[in-house]
Amino acid sequence: MHITRRIWIQIAIFIVVSLIAFTVMALGYMRLPNLLFGMGHYQVTIQLREAAGLYPRANVTYRGTEVGQVKDVRLIDSGVAAVLSLRSDVKIPSDLEAQVHSQSAIGEQYVALLPRNSNAPPLRNGDVISATNTSIPPDINALLDATNRGLAAIPQDNLNTAINESYNAFGGLGPDLARFIKGSTALAIDARRNLNELTNVIDNTPALLNTQTDTSGSIQAWAKHLADITEQLKSTDPALRGVLDRAGPAADELRQLFERLHPTLPLLLANLVSLGQVAVTYQPNIEQILVLLPQGAATIQAIGLANRNTKQSYQGAYLSFNLNLNLPPTCSTGFLPAPQRRVPTDVDYPDRPDDDLYCRVPQDSPLNVRGVRNTPCETVPGKRAPTVKMCESNENYVPLNDGFNWKGDPNATLSGQPVPQPPPGQRHSANAPGPPSAGLHDSADAPPSPGQRPSAGAPLSLIGTASYDPATGTYVGPDGSVYTQADLANRNPPERTWQTMLLPPAR
Repeated sequence: MHITRRIWIQIAIFIVVSLIAFTVMALGYMRLPNLLFGMGHYQVTIQLREAAGLYPRANVTYRGTEVGQVKDVRLIDSGVAAVLSLRSDVKIPSDLEAQVHSQSAIGEQYVALLPRNSNAPPLRNGDVISATNTSIPPDINALLDATNRGLAAIPQDNLNTAINESYNAFGGLGPDLARFIKGSTALAIDARRNLNELTNVIDNTPALLNTQTDTSGSIQAWAKHLADITEQLKSTDPALRGVLDRAGPAADELRQLFERLHPTLPLLLANLVSLGQVAVTYQPNIEQILVLLPQGAATIQAIGLANRNTKQSYQGAYLSFNLNLNLPPTCSTGFLPAPQRRVPTDVDYPDRPDDDLYCRVPQDSPLNVRGVRNTPCETVPGKRAPTVKMCESNENYVPLNDGFNWKGDPNATLSGQPVPQPPPGQRHSANAPGPPSAGLHDSADAPPSPGQRPSAGAPLSLIGTASYDPATGTYVGPDGSVYTQADLANRNPPERTWQTMLLPPAR
């Protein structure tokens, strides 16, 4: 028989393919090196109370992944020892628990390795996992016996009723149950894909549970307080029902109140915004007032405490009042000149002058030390000024004079500042009613016109004032002498003074 070269080549190719296939089957599927020589694996022994259906070649899993097989199951003095053949490329912590589980209802047990501390040293060849760190599933026979006894204890009629009711409950729900099962299957598949994340969550769960254990006292106190609140609500149930019943009418009354306040409430709120801005600016001052107010109230109470509940209580508080008349003298600088001032007995209400009227003497002057010129600027610390405009600007306060002008124009100054003027149409003239000018000063001493600046060498205006008594026609002049001029007052009109305004009308 003659074999051609082509046939020899085909036979050689077949032999090579067969050898490759046999090698792949022996190494990859049959794992002959592992079975014969244990290559790439190491052995660990677990001790069990009983076999629980575990058999050789059963799977061994770590975190749900297959990492080896059960090599042998044999009896020992304390129970059963199962030898596990584990892959060397997977590092399994030695601090773990070995559990025997059933993969299906008909058996197919496997060993699950569950680590307790992932930072523990890895298992090594020859390690033994004691029975205290292993567990086995309950005996299926005992479970079936308990189920049989439970079913036998149920009356047949009731069992028949339960089965019929179950049919009525789930009858026709096949598609819905199928969707539920499919959803559960998809959930399980997704959980398998995210096994590492789920394992991480499970490993970190004890930390969260430990915080709940550590704060158990607070949780119990919260539950007790909630129980107290519930008990109070139960005891005050009629009052609570009354509140709920009257809440609707009360809300309606509140709505009507808002409707009545609708025309004025926005205006009030807008004004409160301005007031709030002022309060924000003066917040430190308000806080200081609130701090000092209790001490001030205590001081006022202490003044009247000396004679309280005594026979001398009619004497009042222990205080000494010194009448320091004209000490220090009054400040007239910065106000209207004497001829332009209204008579105190007038009862009209003319417009206020446009200029700012305040004591314009130096800030360190003893006159009117609490005057507006010494008001601290809230927005500019360290600066004092009489007006907000001056506080916000770079302008500094400049006095008119030193304030000790006991005669003449109190506003006489060489600084060039404007002096206060009365509103247009209200200036006194020679023929206008007001303080008499005859005998007090002559025309040469008339005050300068508004805005006029006195020259350096010009004499200052000398203006004097006097209190005139219309009953006797007498007044005291600037020189201290008493003069009489009976025709300065008109006796025909009724007397109109502030004293007569306090008296009841004559009948």
